[in-house]
Order: sequence, then structure tokens, then C-alpha cells
Amino acid sequence: MLSKRSAFPCSRTRLAIMALFFSSGFTYAVWGVHVSLIKEKFHFSDGELSWALFAVAGGAILAMGPIGRWIARVGSRRACLWGGLALAASAAGLMLMPSTLALFALLLCFGAANSLFDVAMNAQAALLEKQSGRPLMSGLHGLFSLGGLAGAMAGSAWLGWQLPAWLIFALTAAAVAALSVGTRRRLLTEPTSAHEHTPGHGLRRQLLLLGGLAFIGLVAEGGMYDWSAVYMRDGLSLEGVWVGLGYAGFSVGMTLGRFFGDRLRSHWGGQRTLQYSGLLVTLGILAALALEAALPAVAGFALAGLGCANFMPVLMSRAAHLPGIASAEALALVGRLAYLGLLLGPVLIGFTAEHGGLSSGIGLVAVGGLIISLWSASALRPPAAAVSTPLAGDAPHP
Repeated sequence: MLSKRSAFPCSRTRLAIMALFFSSGFTYAVWGVHVSLIKEKFHFSDGELSWALFAVAGGAILAMGPIGRWIARVGSRRACLWGGLALAASAAGLMLMPSTLALFALLLCFGAANSLFDVAMNAQAALLEKQSGRPLMSGLHGLFSLGGLAGAMAGSAWLGWQLPAWLIFALTAAAVAALSVGTRRRLLTEPTSAHEHTPGHGLRRQLLLLGGLAFIGLVAEGGMYDWSAVYMRDGLSLEGVWVGLGYAGFSVGMTLGRFFGDRLRSHWGGQRTLQYSGLLVTLGILAALALEAALPAVAGFALAGLGCANFMPVLMSRAAHLPGIASAEALALVGRLAYLGLLLGPVLIGFTAEHGGLSSGIGLVAVGGLIISLWSASALRPPAAAVSTPLAGDAPHP
């Protein structure tokens, strides 16, 4: 247990990291709400718009490798500052680009800046977990979800008021920049290394396992965000408010699951939390597909959201605490595969739905949950010849 003397600085650090996670979610949601205006401004077709969205994910994936090595050299505290400033600078200009070429170039930068901020924040969260000796990652990811909800509401209201779109991006960018500068002194400092780490075979295998599960987890998450409303409308022939309730149920489940995730992880440990989460996703999706009615679908998608909520927090925390590699490098490797899953998930579900039916496409999410449940023991097992010190509650339970 922390002493009273050390608990106060830790709480101030936690508030600072919470603010960064919230601001990241808020920024990304403001962008998401305004994608339709980008399409309108540049007269994009649906296919052309998908390339614009691909540029954001592509920038993040391409930047992940160099970002991990750079953060390992300079430290996540400094990286949070520069990541926040880069995210603010790129977000501020998104609605002001004069040409398609300039827009695509900025979207690549926006994606890269978002990945830098993301890895740096998660590295800080891992440091805070290590200092406090207890799981905190899920709650911090919950702040990202809460920021996303706030950003979506603010962006929607802004559109409703018909105010200039560039202005909300400018205000959001100013707030992110101010938070990045203002929280710097509250963040933690970790040892840095000028040398790149070369993981051994066992460590490399575990990183790939963690990254593979992160890929599957974000295939499920991205697929549910993009296809839940389509299933409600086309699969169940629903109309009006019911169409959006499947998405809403999943989103609420995600947010609630993250705020309760640290407590569950303390009680069950990371391995069982991941196993039960995967089973919850599978059961929720199968119930929604089997019962073929509005309320069971909303309830099933909410259960799937509760299950998906802790995939990334548990996997990222485990990667960050692996011995023999800098946290930022491990997070970047796992994060690169996760972003790839987020990018490809909706496409994989769409391809399966086109050739096997919409239920088959959504059913991929259930399969993903089962795979995560079955593979979690292997992925979270310490690599041979290098055993990390588990957090309170993360030691294997008998």
C-alpha cells in the first residue's frame, strides 16, 4: 500500500493522465462527427471517403515502429507533450485544407500524431500502475470512451447550431495543447535507453500473441461500431430509433465495462478477466443473432460491449510490463497490430456478410471473442527465462 506521502503525488499524476486520455477521445470523436463535412467539401464518393479514413489509420500504422523506439529513448513524459502538440496542430487544420492532396497529407500526419499520443499515454498509464501496484488501465481507457462520448455530443451540437466547423477544431486543438503543456510536470519519468531492444524468441512470440489478440479485439470492436446499426436495420428490419440502439447498447457496455474493469482485474487477474470477457462477447452476439428481435439484440450488443471493454486495457498493460523490452516499444508493436485490426475489421465483416449473410458477418465477432478466451492463457503467460512482477490481482489465480 502506498504511504500518505506518496499517494498524493500519485493521485495528481493519475488526474493528469486521465485528462490526456479524455482529450484524446474527445478529439477523435470531434473528427468522426465531421467526416460527413469532409465528404461534402471535397465531393468525395463513398470509395474516396474510405481512402481518406484509410489515410488516418495508415499514418498511425506506419508511424508505430519509429514512435516506439523514439519514446524509449526520450521517455513517455516528453512524448506526451510532443504527441499532444502534434495532435493539436494536425487537428486544427483538418477543415481548412485547400485541396485533396493537402487533406490526405494532413490526415496521414493526424494518424501518426494520434498514435504517438496514444503510445505515450499508455506508457504513462503502465508506469502509474507499476508505481501504485494495482490495475488502473481499464479506468483510464474508460476516460477515453467518456471523452469520445463528450466529443460526439459537442460535435453534434456544433453541427446543429451550424457554426463554422474549423472553429470547434481550433478550440479542441487549443485545449489539447494546453493540457499537454499543463500536465507535463505531473507525469512520471522512467529510465530511458539510447539502444534499441532486440527481444529474444520467447519475448517476441509473446508480443506477437498479444498483438494478435489485440488485432482480433479491435476487429470485433471496429466491426460492432460500423455494423451494429446495419444489422438492426437490414437484419431485423427495424426503423427509427431502434436502428441506433444497437450501437448505443454496445457503446454503453464498452464504457461501463472499462470503469469496472480494474476492479474485476484485481479480483480475477488479467488472464481470467480476458477469458470471461471473450466468453461474454461470444454469448452476447450469439444471443442477439439467435433470438432475432429488437430488445435481445440491444441487450446482446451491450453484453458484447462489456466484454470488448477490457480487451485492450488488459493486453496493453501486459505488454507494457513485459521484462526485457521498453514499455513504449512493446506498446507500439502491439498497437500496430491493433490498429490494423481496427482498419480491417469492418472490411472483413462486410466481405463475410456479402458472401454469407449479415448474421455470418456479425458472427465473426463471436468467433473473435472465443479465440481471445481460448488464447488468453498463452498470451498472458510470462515468457521463458524472464518473469515480470505482476500487479496486485494480476498473479495467476488457482
